[in-house]
Amino acid sequence: MKLLYKFSAILVFLLVSISCNSDDSDDSYSNNTTTFKATLNGSNEFPSNSSAATGMATLVFYNDTKTFTLTGTYNAMTPTISHIHGPAMVGVNASPLFNLTVTPTPGYSYGTIGYSGSATLSAAQEADLMGNLYYVNVHSAGIYAAGEIRGQLIKQ
Repeated sequence: MKLLYKFSAILVFLLVSISCNSDDSDDSYSNNTTTFKATLNGSNEFPSNSSAATGMATLVFYNDTKTFTLTGTYNAMTPTISHIHGPAMVGVNASPLFNLTVTPTPGYSYGTIGYSGSATLSAAQEADLMGNLYYVNVHSAGIYAAGEIRGQLIKQ
């Protein structure tokens, strides 16, 4: 009987050890992605402007596949085109790297538009992204043709 108790105790110990070592959390997802966010406005443009337009962007980078998806919204403007530019720090302009698709987004207040895009990055582009050297720029016609609102993509 003592042998049965010892065996049971060892079995319970092994089962607890195994269950504590399994990774059932969502950490595997979060370790495979890196999130970046940007707040867009006219004062972030270079040179800055007094546009009333604003926006937000979220970029999710998939570390294993080296791809990203970006979604965002902006309002109080009529966009002509949107891009991710880089590499550049805040207050420095750079060439467009990735075009974003501008589409009306249902469910948002009047005047809010959505945009999105995805791409696969080279090793150098990944390093620039991880260094916070990319920004989102939304262009419009007229006096803001070079860019009405801008926001730096910052790693969260």
